Amino acid sequence: MPNTPYIPETITVHLGAPSEPAQNVTLSFPDYIKNVASSEIYPTWPESALRANIYAQISFALNRVYTEYYRSRGYPFDITSSTAFDQSFVYGRDIFENISDIVDEIFNRYLVRQGFIEPLFAQYCDGDRVTCAGLSQWGSLSLAQQGYTPYEILTYYYGDDIDIVSTDDVRGITASVPPVPLQRGSSGPDVQLIQTRLNRIATNYPAIPKIYPTNGVFGETTEEAVRAFQRVFGLGVDGIVGQATWYRIQYIYNAVKRLSELYSEGLTLQDVSTQYPESLSLGSTGQGVEVLQYYLRYVAQFLPTVPTVTVDGSFGPSTEEAVRAFQSAYGLTPDGVVGELTWNRLYNVYLGFNDATSYAELDGLALPFPGRILQQGDTGDEVRALQQYLNYIARDYQTIPTVEADGVFGPATARAIDAFEEQFGLPDARDVVNAAVWNAIARVYDDLYLSHQTSEGQSPGYTLN
Repeated sequence: MPNTPYIPETITVHLGAPSEPAQNVTLSFPDYIKNVASSEIYPTWPESALRANIYAQISFALNRVYTEYYRSRGYPFDITSSTAFDQSFVYGRDIFENISDIVDEIFNRYLVRQGFIEPLFAQYCDGDRVTCAGLSQWGSLSLAQQGYTPYEILTYYYGDDIDIVSTDDVRGITASVPPVPLQRGSSGPDVQLIQTRLNRIATNYPAIPKIYPTNGVFGETTEEAVRAFQRVFGLGVDGIVGQATWYRIQYIYNAVKRLSELYSEGLTLQDVSTQYPESLSLGSTGQGVEVLQYYLRYVAQFLPTVPTVTVDGSFGPSTEEAVRAFQSAYGLTPDGVVGELTWNRLYNVYLGFNDATSYAELDGLALPFPGRILQQGDTGDEVRALQQYLNYIARDYQTIPTVEADGVFGPATARAIDAFEEQFGLPDARDVVNAAVWNAIARVYDDLYLSHQTSEGQSPGYTLN
């Protein structure tokens, strides 16, 4: 995928489901968004609702382009017209004038999660016939009628940690795959990108050996990892990263990254109630289930016997399995039903892990933003943790200097933060660590830590003495 998001001059739409034979049409990005907005929402709605929905539609489409979601799977298009997969697009339809005017104004603005670079995958649905964890279109109408601004509507559904950003980078879509295949002897940023992604994938697929060091030089261990990846995923085994291997690495990387996310986009911390809602079991739905899944997902980071779950508000077999595993671990009847006893025990265990953790390096789990902006002159455990995370990242990115993890935010720490921001394309936060900077550092640290872990019998990428 590209290093930084951009607005595509044109976008190619498949007029059907991904695997269905259908026409592909290419049109300008603003014209595409105008069509989607005119097909999805009503022009008579208040302007705040229109703008909130259009921001979500822009972000959704840009996420598809940025991640090369379909191109990486071999499709010759960027998005589909099927609402089962993407958003509504009716080829040749009339465009509403007021919607056209809004799109012309904001087509280069999109949503991001604070500390993230990629456009937010802004899931949404009508909120009437279909409900989802993202924005409700009819709900946005109700909020707009209550006087909510577009940003307030968006934060209501996606959480308070989102920003609306803009870019003047408008250009044609270009494939991220290098023009020359990567193989033994290649070097540079593309090689380092492949090395770190293969290491992250190898955490979930131990048959793939780890690469060490991830220095941007395509040597023997990188070739071995590429060959193993190709074998695991049914590609031709030649140890060369051509287009097919490049895109498959990208596709699998995106998939395993979703498995490691701790928080869901549809659940904010304000939604995490401590009160026992009601008995929850297979088939239950709603916010009580979301909170249950949030607690289970958090606890699973510390208890390997508890499988991770998706926070989607639906109590399915995977949630039941996680509940049974938790109950077994804590001496409760493993019936998969969350009564008051199981709920309270789960909540207390969650609190125990929260209270027991300090802001220090903890088995690859970077802790949440401490709630206050850190700046030069500050001291304490939060600063020490920040320094430890930066030092760990610096092992793979030599452009980031190491610092003494002494808990004192001095000039050396500020320089390391500046180097991190430059390395990962973040805006200069002027030597302060706000939520966006902390979350970005924590995310890279978590990713690299997992990349460096090996399973039993998995090659670490270097000789063991």
